[in-house]
Amino acid sequence: MNLCSERDLRPLLERHGFRFSKSMGQNFLIDPEIPAAIADASGADKSGGVLEIGPGVGALTAELSKRAGKVVSVELDRALLPVLAETMRGLENVEIVQGDALKLDLSALAAEKFDGLTPTVCANLPYNITSPILEKLILTPCFQSVTVLVQKEVAERLAAPEGSGDGGSFALFLRYYMVPEIALEVSREKFLPRPKVDSALLRCVRRAAPAVDVPDEAYFFRVVRGAFLLRRKTIVNSLAAALPELPKEVIRDAVRARGLPETVRGERLTLRDFAELSRRLRAAET
Repeated sequence: MNLCSERDLRPLLERHGFRFSKSMGQNFLIDPEIPAAIADASGADKSGGVLEIGPGVGALTAELSKRAGKVVSVELDRALLPVLAETMRGLENVEIVQGDALKLDLSALAAEKFDGLTPTVCANLPYNITSPILEKLILTPCFQSVTVLVQKEVAERLAAPEGSGDGGSFALFLRYYMVPEIALEVSREKFLPRPKVDSALLRCVRRAAPAVDVPDEAYFFRVVRGAFLLRRKTIVNSLAAALPELPKEVIRDAVRARGLPETVRGERLTLRDFAELSRRLRAAET
């Protein structure tokens, strides 16, 4: 059975009484070259265990199983479990776990399932959970890389160079912990049902240490998020709203001391800019 053939896919789904759910963001790949390319880009090999989120009918799962030591696929939709039981039959290194990846303890799951293997993530993510699941994966340090198919616009924003004006606070959060790049672009015609947007494969490799050294990580991210609070305003005005405990003049002085114009916007700052700025602002509070 070709899991990426619409001719094979529709009868399979009909046989199990499956109906696509918009609320779950279900879009299955129908080009067999794409799952193979995604699995290759993930770097999966026999020394690693791959966590997959939202396997659908298992097209990517099957490709990952050829490369990885073990694949654990978390599927929320119970209606897909009998489908996966059929399509994954005979793949001994694949395990399907029913559950919500946003609620599961992924660190514990990896420790339980990937004993002796290096944990990574590879998935065709449902569009509606992209940000929260990425945040959770980034904050789960056991995963050495995260390779996910997401909306192209989202991937471009998250992979945008620091200070380019195309990113945002989440892109900086991602870059603080990981090195992102776009590995592949996938047109909307490659999915069933066809989404309204194109997709891109975002590959993120975890850094050995955060990109910048900061004494107070929580405050650092408070400053980063605050810089984008009022997106079309200058960083001085935006931080004045986000840090009401600090006089505006103190914020202005800190921005100038970093060698930045007070009219600059948050999107133009790099992680190093924010690290120095947060140090100065934190010191001004004490």
